[in-house]
Amino acid sequence: MRYVLLLSAALLVLGCGGLVWLDWYPAIRPSQPPGRASFPAATIERGARLAALGNCMSCHTAPGGAPFAGGRALETPFGTIYASNITPDPATGIGTWSQAAFTRALREGVDRGGHLLYPAFPYDHFTRISAADDADLYAYLITRPPVHAARPPNDLSFPFDHRFLIAGWKLLFFRTPPFRPDPGQSATWNRGAYLVQGIAHCGACHTPRNLLGAEEAGHLLAGGEVQGWYAYALNGASPAPLPWTADSLYAYLRHGWQAQHGDSLGPMREVTDDLAGAPDDDLRAIATYIAAGLGTATPHAVPAPIAAPASTGETLYQGACADCHEHRGGPPFAGIDLAESSTTHAPNPIDLANIVTGGIPATGEEPAPIMPGFGSVLTGRQTADLIGWLRARFGAAQPRDGVAGAVQAARAHDGLSEAAR
Repeated sequence: MRYVLLLSAALLVLGCGGLVWLDWYPAIRPSQPPGRASFPAATIERGARLAALGNCMSCHTAPGGAPFAGGRALETPFGTIYASNITPDPATGIGTWSQAAFTRALREGVDRGGHLLYPAFPYDHFTRISAADDADLYAYLITRPPVHAARPPNDLSFPFDHRFLIAGWKLLFFRTPPFRPDPGQSATWNRGAYLVQGIAHCGACHTPRNLLGAEEAGHLLAGGEVQGWYAYALNGASPAPLPWTADSLYAYLRHGWQAQHGDSLGPMREVTDDLAGAPDDDLRAIATYIAAGLGTATPHAVPAPIAAPASTGETLYQGACADCHEHRGGPPFAGIDLAESSTTHAPNPIDLANIVTGGIPATGEEPAPIMPGFGSVLTGRQTADLIGWLRARFGAAQPRDGVAGAVQAARAHDGLSEAAR
């Protein structure tokens, strides 16, 4: 036993030493930030479009904070990670970062000082970005107004608060294959594949993750949970009863909602807000690529609602929901047909719980769906009864388990203390 313990201790020391060695990267010398005149206007404009596609603004801007100045809290299963300041402030941002330092962070997840970055920053996708796009994105960010704003320290549970462990994570899961176009596909499809797999990092939300937070190999775009929401599958496992097409996906990305499929909510609302600055051609390319992965759209594929036993949920639906959801006018007051909604057909009820609790806020100038939240009107139990009945009536026999927990989480997120009972 003594020798076994000694051997185990030696292996542990060697393993930790190996991780520390893998954790070591040299610092890149600080440099003076290039002025705006150093870059052609077209380069900065291309970088702005890439930043819109990459959702940089939303992720790196705290609520009420200056654009790109960091401090945004990202809740993960391991604790809270705060986004960094990516304005050219020399003390708290990237003002001393050269193009080489910026590219290393994007492609390898290592900052200018040689510290490993947590993979909440999706460098496992950004490694596919071309050198030209790296340069354009750098030109845009390094010419933003500098903002002096130190981000709060991360609040991670042990042992994930020890950054050197990221070296082990990278050894297990981080791969750096360049993007390779498929010669059998169109230029539009390949552009969409490049964007989805790279700068747009769609899989970061729409792919399930393992216990260590890495995307599950072989389950690309098969759906995942993020920040208290369920990001629907964007492949053949899509729960949408009315199949998406390239045109309907483009409309959703361009406007943030689509008549047959509903509104973008939660983290996806932030994505579509940022995509307002993306070019039409790129959004159509993304839509083309994703639609191809979803398979051929089959008209009239919506399953008929099934009979559900009369219950408190039905009474609540008739009193609070039916007037809008059975009205066939246009937005903002006509609700989506719940038999056609991905939310009622999803394998996870959390999005439905979030929507019933928090509603759908008005956004922008053009007409779009709106809905009041019922979190302060319905109790947790009533909300669970309503959601259970909706899934039984419209959800094509989706599993009913998990509703109470989803309601409790949604109410807690909205600051409502009463849990589903």
